[in-house]
Amino acid sequence: MIFMTIGLLIISLILVILGAEALVRGSSSFALRLRISPLLIGLTIVAYGTSFPELIVSAKAALEVKGDISMGNIIGSNIFNIATILGLSALVRPLKVKSQLVRKDTPVMIGVALLLLFFFRDFYLSRPEGLLLLIGILIYTGIIIRSATRERLSQKTENHLDEGLPHTLKNIWLDFGFITTGFVLLFIGANLLVDKAVVLARIIGVSQAVIGLTIVAAGTSIPELATSIIAARRNQADIAIANVVGSNIFNILGILGISSLIHPIRGIDIKILDFYWMIGTSIILLPFLQTGFRLNRWEGFCLLASYTIYLFLLWPK
Repeated sequence: MIFMTIGLLIISLILVILGAEALVRGSSSFALRLRISPLLIGLTIVAYGTSFPELIVSAKAALEVKGDISMGNIIGSNIFNIATILGLSALVRPLKVKSQLVRKDTPVMIGVALLLLFFFRDFYLSRPEGLLLLIGILIYTGIIIRSATRERLSQKTENHLDEGLPHTLKNIWLDFGFITTGFVLLFIGANLLVDKAVVLARIIGVSQAVIGLTIVAAGTSIPELATSIIAARRNQADIAIANVVGSNIFNILGILGISSLIHPIRGIDIKILDFYWMIGTSIILLPFLQTGFRLNRWEGFCLLASYTIYLFLLWPK
């Protein structure tokens, strides 16, 4: 039984990695073809697409009145996204940062994390609060799309992109084919990964909150991990960083908004430490990105170290 579970976990990881590769290749080509900034693609198509596993898991948990898993999944994913994904991505290749991410999108990510702390101060997320969150993601998406329509890629940006992606795919249908295939593989792989990880966690015997904050959160964040690392390796820093920032914003505003509309979320085993760690990692990322508009390897190492410390404090002794 346990060997079969481990085997399925390995298969799910392969599916997720293949899906991430297809998604990055298709979305990058699509951005070049339509002269749309990869920053926009990373903040929307890639970020929201790789957050589908979180959406499925949190919505299902809310429907089954498992609020600790629903909320823990999002808080844990946001911590994992910054501390582990950006940490590893920076170790693969130092990431150049667009000024928009520093001036606009990262502060928005910090702001929505603080908003969630305010809404969940009574360890309960109601339907009206969820509706406000959902309205927030619609407004945010509308703003960045409107901003992007006013831009055209400069020659300098095109040359930079060519370093990571020399050519577009043969036609736009291949772009859509890669993007769709990527989403499908991510969807199947992430769900299989989470299901088997939860089975193993039950054998270990830990609370639903800890499962949500660690195993489920890390499992549903595997698409973001694979996508950002592959994007970093392909010199697509815009997608690597924007994928994480956009996913974190969507996780709180979109996923918790939808999940709490399905059923109000109560998370009695979620600790204030978890919120503080999520907000803290979001805040510390800002000065890291501001230093020369680059996320360096030593900063990536610091982010990874912070996640190790968090796991040590969280996991039952």
